[in-house]
This record gives sequence, C-alpha cells and structure tokens, in this order.
Amino acid sequence: MASREATGDLGTTRESVWSGGASPYAVPSKKLGMWLFIVSDAITFSALLIAYAFVRVASATWPMPFEWPSILNATIMTVILLSSSLTMVLGVHAAKTGNRKGVVGWLLATMCGGILFDVLHLREWLGLINEGVTLFKNPWGDPQFGAAFFSLTGLHMTHVTIGVVYLGVIAWGTSRGKYTSDDVEVSGLYWHFVDLVWMFIFPLVYLMSNKMA
Repeated sequence: MASREATGDLGTTRESVWSGGASPYAVPSKKLGMWLFIVSDAITFSALLIAYAFVRVASATWPMPFEWPSILNATIMTVILLSSSLTMVLGVHAAKTGNRKGVVGWLLATMCGGILFDVLHLREWLGLINEGVTLFKNPWGDPQFGAAFFSLTGLHMTHVTIGVVYLGVIAWGTSRGKYTSDDVEVSGLYWHFVDLVWMFIFPLVYLMSNKMA
C-alpha cells in the first residue's frame, strides 16, 4: 500500500512506490536470529582455528599422530557430513512443497548422519586417549596438542550433537503440524554451518598433521 513520507525542510510530501505487500528486504525474526548466532559462532570457531594454527606453526615438536586408518576415518566422517547436508537440503525442499512426511524422513536421515559422525569421532578420541593423549600431555611431542585437538574437535562435536537434538525437535513438531517450512529452513542453516566448519577442521587438524605428509 502506498504511503506518504515527509521530505524534511521542504515541507512537501512524496508517495512511496512500493505496494507489493511485504517488504522485499524483510527477514523473519527466526532466520535473523539464526544468522546472528551463526556469525557470532563463526567468530568463535575462527579464533580457535587461528589459535590452533598458531601453536602448531610455533611448535618445533608438534605431534603428527594420524596415520592412514585415522585419515580414512576422518575422510569417512567428512563424507557423512557432506551427505547429511544433502539430506538436509532435501528436507527443506520437502517442507517448501508441503510434504510433511518427506520432511520427517529427510530430517531423520540427517540426524542419523550426525549420530554416526559422533560415534566415529568418539571412537577416534578413545583411541588417542588409549595411546596416552590427554589435555596436558601426549607421547609424541608438544603437550599443547591434546588441549588444542580436544578443544577444537570437542566444540564441533558438541555442535553436531546439539544439531541432532534440534533436528529431532523440528521433525517431531513438523509431524504434528507445529512447525512451518521456515522453521525447517532455519534448522538447515544451523546444520550447514556445522558442516562448513568441519571443512576447515578436517584439512588443518588431520591432513596437515599426518605421518605421510
């Protein structure tokens, strides 16, 4: 609907030409909130990644504990997360087309990917702990390795776990008609962000710290 706006000292008015209903630049509050969270969380992960890279470069005895089995495991984890991003996209598409059953199915598939990622990651953690890696020491070199590795990967794994719970809530609510396609899309933004962060962790932590390098 057209509106009249004052032009200041001229004392005249002008009519707005926009009459298309909703503002073209309006962002739903839930989506805006998620974007603000992603920006703030991206700053946190960026600081951790920079700190990890700094202590790694500054150390002359930085451990390189990852052999082929660990690299293969991390690669499989990466493929799982990328696949879960695809299922998330399909879930959002199903929500946009009103396919409630499809939304639930694709979100459950995405959750399964996140759970499998966590299981593989925990198995790797336990393997390193059994080899003597702790927050303050390890059998290979710089004692800062354990704290840097567990802090960075642990924070990411926490985000994946929260994402699985989040998607579970959205899937449950969608099956009962409580949530709209916007809610599914917002949950997708979170999941894609978590996957994107791993794309930085994987090469920095694993590929650059393997014994074959």
